[in-house]
Amino acid sequence: MKFEKPAEDNPIDQGRVVGQPHDRIDGPLKTTGTARYAYERNDAVPRYAYGYPVASAIARGKIASIDSRAARRMPGVLAVVTAQDVGDLAKGTYNIAKLFGGMEIDHYHQAVAIVVARTFEQARAAAAELKVDYIRAKGRFDLAQAKNDGATKPPSGPRGAGVSLSDFEAAFAVAPVQVDAIFSTPDQAHAAMEPHASIAAWNGDQLTLWTSNQMIDWGRSDVARTLGLPKEKVRLISPYVGGGFGGKLFVRADAILAALGARMARQPVKVTLPRPMIFNNTTHRPATIQRLRLGAGKDGKLLAIGHEGWSGNLPNGKPENAVQQTQFLYAGAVRMTALQLAELDLPEGNAMRAPGEASGHLALEVAMDELAEKLGMDPVDLRIVNDTQVDPLHPERPFSQRHLVQCLKTGAERFGWAKRDPKPASRREGDWLIGMGMAAGFRNSPVIKSGARVRLDQWGIVTVETDMTDIGTGSYTIIAQTAAEMLGLPLERVKVRLGDSSFPVSSGSGGQFGANSSTSGVYAACVKLRQAVLERLEISDRDAQFKDGQVMAGGRNYMLGDAAADAELVAEDSIEFGDLGKKFQISTFVAHFVEVGVDVHTAEVRLRRMLAVCDAGRILNPKSARSQVIGAMTMGAGAALMEELAVDKRLGFFVNHDLAGYEVPVHADIPRQEVIFIEGVDAASSPMKAKGIGELGLCGVGAAIANAIYNATGVRVRDYPITLDKLLAKMPLAA
Repeated sequence: MKFEKPAEDNPIDQGRVVGQPHDRIDGPLKTTGTARYAYERNDAVPRYAYGYPVASAIARGKIASIDSRAARRMPGVLAVVTAQDVGDLAKGTYNIAKLFGGMEIDHYHQAVAIVVARTFEQARAAAAELKVDYIRAKGRFDLAQAKNDGATKPPSGPRGAGVSLSDFEAAFAVAPVQVDAIFSTPDQAHAAMEPHASIAAWNGDQLTLWTSNQMIDWGRSDVARTLGLPKEKVRLISPYVGGGFGGKLFVRADAILAALGARMARQPVKVTLPRPMIFNNTTHRPATIQRLRLGAGKDGKLLAIGHEGWSGNLPNGKPENAVQQTQFLYAGAVRMTALQLAELDLPEGNAMRAPGEASGHLALEVAMDELAEKLGMDPVDLRIVNDTQVDPLHPERPFSQRHLVQCLKTGAERFGWAKRDPKPASRREGDWLIGMGMAAGFRNSPVIKSGARVRLDQWGIVTVETDMTDIGTGSYTIIAQTAAEMLGLPLERVKVRLGDSSFPVSSGSGGQFGANSSTSGVYAACVKLRQAVLERLEISDRDAQFKDGQVMAGGRNYMLGDAAADAELVAEDSIEFGDLGKKFQISTFVAHFVEVGVDVHTAEVRLRRMLAVCDAGRILNPKSARSQVIGAMTMGAGAALMEELAVDKRLGFFVNHDLAGYEVPVHADIPRQEVIFIEGVDAASSPMKAKGIGELGLCGVGAAIANAIYNATGVRVRDYPITLDKLLAKMPLAA
């Protein structure tokens, strides 16, 4: 099916199942521990061994020698596979560095060997006996130093947009009100609950991997490429993923190590990356340095917007596109966005939930707050004054739907924003200074070709098969809701099978494209199945209704299952998106409001209230969508207040590389969270008239927290995270 013009009325609009707050159909399995994740697939193979990875102890250099003799003599050892054994493996399309390092080391904790033994403990003990000697090379580990030394350059990929630097600076220089500020955000880790894990089994030259992966087809292709196999010889299975946040978008070392270990040991092998290895071996959100320059008239209208971002990555890596939202969020006569990239020898920087925008909003939305203060203008009003209904860089292209002003006004009223005192440090309750802050947020809503297969049996049960994954986002449920709505069935009469490369290729989970794209693929397959049902039942009425498990046409009712009485009906299709994304700017918007308390003596920050008002088209399942948004708000709180990978700038690794040292929010950190969805559909987005929402909730919330802290204390911190040591010296004196 091709989607080339805005959607008209269709069965999804009935709203009997889609748009309702159904419980997660996979919830009972997950809450009872019976949903089997990759490492738990003990049912998949009759007998398996354990692999334990060995990671590089240097950040850059070469392996001088590997002595595996002692390791091979250890009890229970079945195989030892080293960089010397496998030769020069290919690099996957989606990887910056090789997953199995070879003799050249690209970054700290790059995999250099796998030890396979009968038990996990035996494999771990033998891995400790592997002797690796290195020749250490000098590395580059400091983004700020690279920037100061001029060792950055425009990236080969996205590099910004808008006018030239000179044209911007001319417009900025004459703006009556100006903000010019430098911000920094640290490296951050995905820190998913489920570690990266795989079980590999060979049947001749056919490889099956039970793994934890967000994008099945991408992963299948890269495994084949890395191991030099035809793609059809690789099968990936990943029905449940215990959190990804982008860290499992691409195949990681566990899958390759398990495959190599299983081939050498001649039996299935299961591998999990030890938690302390994940932070340096896999990917992370790169640190940024950002310069924001905003020039406005006395009326608050932006006359010049400048946003420059510096980040680092391995050679041939991509930048953290922290300027993207600045191209779209506000109107402005002149804007300049630019990216600079430094080559660093830290672990690979790559996608992490809302890549680019999560970091960029932390700067842009604080700069907007600073501008509002200079203007003597309410921060909500400043954003309303600068709203736009067209792409600022391409005014001929309107937004398909943009209700940001409604988000701002609804949020301000619901939160009691009018009670905020704009004068910092003016409200106190006992030892707590109280402040309110807000921010706007933007995230694009891309779509990707996505396919599905639907089966109808004689009992009227529909089964959906697609390689789409559920990373905790509710894919099982919204896909079931889509099929149920299209075929007039209750939710319990739809079965969903996900995460298997033997199923039709879907969009996968990532980039806020998964829900809208994958359900649109199911929609397309269901349209075909509806046609097949009508043909089988010899119904010519194209206005037939599918309702309550029946097909109603010409005054007669047919049981849906009757169409498959003689043989199962199967339909398969994909949704392919045309150029509506060129005609319209298809995006999502949010307004965040936060109240904090800051201890006047210790500068401890406590969140008190949080509100997000979201504009994201049709909400397919309000309960799941709310969970996505509050999860993103929680993640944003971590980015604002605590999350930071500490870099050892001498040796080139992240020091706090486990869940004990890398702090993330816990229940006690998070207060009452409220989410409001603006009603409406976006016909230009897809047949579902929905848009992504999983990353939107993260965009801007950290800046709202920073602005609330400033309102509470009068202390402006531009270097994240906002830890108490950055506040203490400037705190108002305690009475």
